[in-house]
Amino acid sequence: MTAAEFGAALRTARKAKKMTQESFEGVSSRAYLSLLERGLRSPTLKMIEALAEELKLHPLTLLALTYVQADPAQSDCLLELVASELEELAKKNSKTIGDKC
Repeated sequence: MTAAEFGAALRTARKAKKMTQESFEGVSSRAYLSLLERGLRSPTLKMIEALAEELKLHPLTLLALTYVQADPAQSDCLLELVASELEELAKKNSKTIGDKC
């Protein structure tokens, strides 16, 4: 994942939610958001969480959108792959993934 790919996904999500860059003023300046969307800056995990919260999305949704837009062929199986890997990791740690959503 590149900064440009994340930026494109962020812009897609923002526009889909009919939000302006100014809508994120509690999280980031419009100038910084513009730099993110143009791929000129890479966000921290904390910033990804804050941006996703402002968008009313789970951070994983924003990251998944990044990967799907970068490689649309992944879209059919990406979430299936993530679920399978999480389940495998949980089994190896003697834990189960809860059914609570």
